[in-house]
Amino acid sequence: MATNLKSLAKDTAIYGVSSIFGRFLNYLLVPLYTQTLSAASGGYGVITNVYAWTALILVILTFGMETTFFRFANKSEENPNTVYSTTLISVATVSLAFVVAVIGFLPIIAPAMGYEQHPQYIGVMAVVVALDAIQAIPFAYLRYKRKPIKFATLKLLFIGLNILLNLLYFVVLPHLYKSHPDIIGKIYDPTVGAGYAFYLNLVCTGIITFFFWKELFGIKYVFSKSLLKRMLRYSWPILVLGIAGILNQTADKILFPFIYEGADQKAQLGIYGAAAKIAMIMALITQAFRYAYEPFVFGKSQDKDNKETYAKAMSYFIIFTLLAFLAVIAWMEFLKYIIAPDYWEGLQVVPIVMAAEIMMGIYFNLSFWYKLIDRTIWGAIFSGIGCAVLILVNVLFVPKYGYIACAWGGFAGYGTAMLLSYLVGQKYYPIPYPMKSIAFYVAVAAALFAAMVLVPTQGMWLTTIYRTVLLMVFAAVIYKREHLAPLMKKLPLVGRFFR
Repeated sequence: MATNLKSLAKDTAIYGVSSIFGRFLNYLLVPLYTQTLSAASGGYGVITNVYAWTALILVILTFGMETTFFRFANKSEENPNTVYSTTLISVATVSLAFVVAVIGFLPIIAPAMGYEQHPQYIGVMAVVVALDAIQAIPFAYLRYKRKPIKFATLKLLFIGLNILLNLLYFVVLPHLYKSHPDIIGKIYDPTVGAGYAFYLNLVCTGIITFFFWKELFGIKYVFSKSLLKRMLRYSWPILVLGIAGILNQTADKILFPFIYEGADQKAQLGIYGAAAKIAMIMALITQAFRYAYEPFVFGKSQDKDNKETYAKAMSYFIIFTLLAFLAVIAWMEFLKYIIAPDYWEGLQVVPIVMAAEIMMGIYFNLSFWYKLIDRTIWGAIFSGIGCAVLILVNVLFVPKYGYIACAWGGFAGYGTAMLLSYLVGQKYYPIPYPMKSIAFYVAVAAALFAAMVLVPTQGMWLTTIYRTVLLMVFAAVIYKREHLAPLMKKLPLVGRFFR
């Protein structure tokens, strides 16, 4: 089991560094957008809303075939190349048909989404999300082939290009336009505003596609209709699961402009979206864990000690996400500068969104029991119920309480799905999770969080120092209970302090 956990940790580190570092770089866009697009303008609200739609559509266009690819490629009776090529052909066909449909009906779709003044936003993002869907399969193939370096490089290349171009069009060119409008006006139009975020995304996504030359054109394409039918029987519940799951993340941002009664829907949505970005440290950890965990689980499904390994991995995940939760709260006085001051009123949602992200990560880890026994319908049921709870909370309370209800809706939705998956999973595929230990860590983290936010302090530095001391208390508890001394002694530079 130790060897397996080391392999998981190694892959998690590679995927995690690229994911966390990449998201960190991507965070540069948040202060960039919030500094150049005021909260009152609603520009960041437009970006938040459109990207919520694209996240939902991406799940639909991939229709669960990433997970399905891993499942079938690891079956001894299947040819991995046939599985890959059949998956790629299927997703590409659906994605291209989607683009044609959106472009053809754009005059109808754009006004229905509230973008009758900017239909080009919808058309551009339709192409982007189609390319993203197609790229998802080669990215999954890289994970299957255990090629995390190329995976990480392409992810970081996209983010790097995107940041550079955004800096050019949101900072450099607007500054130069003031003194040289005739020259700069040939490549920059100040009236486009938030639209450049979408156009630049298209450019970067198109460039990255060319780097998949080997994965797209260096294989022998074999399409198996019978294989596709078997894969679809496995994937359709994952599709339902995926739709419900992504709605748990995006439904509030999609519904908000339609159900919020104030006239400043986009402005309020922008404040909520910007503040929630600070809470995305949980999404970083969960995503990094998922990239390594999904192929690891399916590849290890036949081992005798698999359940004990899953239980230990879950315990570590919860411990370190709680540590990250407290770290964000401890250093909030500095982290809030990620967004512009006119967005700070939304900071109240950060702990709620982070708690919801932790439960989402736990739910993801719990979800493997029904994937391993090929009963993915359970995932669709759990996520569907969780999504229904989220939407209900939003519809009932957003009109009165605004975006704070969006945060609590996600909390309620993820919490419901997590509890249902655990209770049913222990019946059909029992895993000996260390519940007493997990409960202990949750209780300690909750008490320290309460001490951080309820005890009054004065000033940025005093508040941060006080909260950091409480954070170190939690770290010390982990160090003692998990017997980390032998591991810490081996670390360079700092190891001598643990001897």
